[in-house]
Amino acid sequence: MVEGEILMKVVMLGNNTKEEIEKRLQIVASAGNLSRADGTVTQVLESHNDYETNLKLARAIVGYGHKSISEHDYLVFALEDVTPIIEQIIIGYRLTSFTIKSRRNVDFRSVGFYVPNFKDVNGNVLENNEQLQAEYKKYMQSLFDKYGELVDEEIPVEDCRYILPYSYHSNIIMGCDANELLNMASDMMYGKISKIAEVRELGEKLSAMIKDYVPYLDRALDKEKDKKYYTDNLEFLDELVPQIEFPQQAHLLESVEMTDYTHNADWKVLVSALMARYQYTYEQAEEVLHQLGDVRSTIKRDMMQGIINNKQQRELEQVIFSYQIPISLAVLTHITRHRMHSLLVPEFTSFDLANYITPETVSENHKEEYDQIFADNKLTQEYFASQGVRPEDLIYFLLSGNACNITTTMNGRTLEWISRMRCCNKAQWEIRNIANKMTELASNVAPLIGQGLGPTCKVFGYCNEGKDSCKNRGVVVKKKEIK
Repeated sequence: MVEGEILMKVVMLGNNTKEEIEKRLQIVASAGNLSRADGTVTQVLESHNDYETNLKLARAIVGYGHKSISEHDYLVFALEDVTPIIEQIIIGYRLTSFTIKSRRNVDFRSVGFYVPNFKDVNGNVLENNEQLQAEYKKYMQSLFDKYGELVDEEIPVEDCRYILPYSYHSNIIMGCDANELLNMASDMMYGKISKIAEVRELGEKLSAMIKDYVPYLDRALDKEKDKKYYTDNLEFLDELVPQIEFPQQAHLLESVEMTDYTHNADWKVLVSALMARYQYTYEQAEEVLHQLGDVRSTIKRDMMQGIINNKQQRELEQVIFSYQIPISLAVLTHITRHRMHSLLVPEFTSFDLANYITPETVSENHKEEYDQIFADNKLTQEYFASQGVRPEDLIYFLLSGNACNITTTMNGRTLEWISRMRCCNKAQWEIRNIANKMTELASNVAPLIGQGLGPTCKVFGYCNEGKDSCKNRGVVVKKKEIK
């Protein structure tokens, strides 16, 4: 098969037989009627045993705007041969679950790549589309060939991938409830991202599956096309911003920076613990904490250690930390996948291809060649743009090493969890450097919270990685159970 001619495939994994669809609908309809019906949950379920009645009821309730009943309906999909453009978009939906083929462990030289029909800004296929496609295929294959050469030189696969174009094929298992599926499909069909042909294709496939397998949402999906919230309500800025006297060219940050945080974060966490435990007001809890300091000099440290060692750690959620972070596309999903933070990522069409991250292993012997790859790639994208290709079709010239600045705000508990995963020596080096800097900055302004930031070996003195442990700090390595 010629590279680039593999077609996207979307398969629903189970829950799609007639009996399964009827059972799922029974649960959704029962949930919709539960608050107004007599009897127990099981009695209500047993009374909703007619498919057509359940379908009519569920459609009506969803039509009133009560879509939460569809969150009891869970679906799992296999997405084959989609690009990381799709990958990053779906991971951005906070209520999805996903497992993705790893570029850290798998050689991607033969996975194939996506070839768009090149269109103008009005969505019309260009007259020289076939010629551009031929040039595109040849160029993309050259990048995959160069990737393969680096892999063959035994440079780590996770570093070679920085030159992989964002056209490569990815494979994903994705799970979500029906409400999130509706949000995803409607955005892909009617939102700004629908201008990306591949995204719209996935939206069409998911929409068809909704009509077949989640029929009570079909009318809600049809109504989405007329929603005003798909309009770009900040478009006026594109005319105003160029008029002001300010450097127009954005630059890539040199390192992670903290842009905001809860002042007296340590104090607020400790006070909130007393409020929850004893029902004190904030003022009362502050006074008690002051007096506890007279009783035990280490009270603040001891309380924070108690909070850190709890499973729930709700007290840490009372404080926030905001960051701006320079990050490559290669590891963007590593931070996007942490759901409980408010992440803003630039649109793919706004990336400056002059910005990129260089792995040390590549820089050692291939720095000049690596830089030339990124310089040539920028020129190639500019050539295709000069042929009238719209921005949405140029996004596949993004290389995995291309970088942007992102901004995010997270509570202390999320920061603690990210640091636990990403400060580990087994984490990918770029995201580990980012996480270490995030924890350092947070520890500077909240030293007690900082005691709980970092990998498991640092905070708790043990490692869960079994035989794969780096044996750092001489910690106790827990053996992984074999079931």
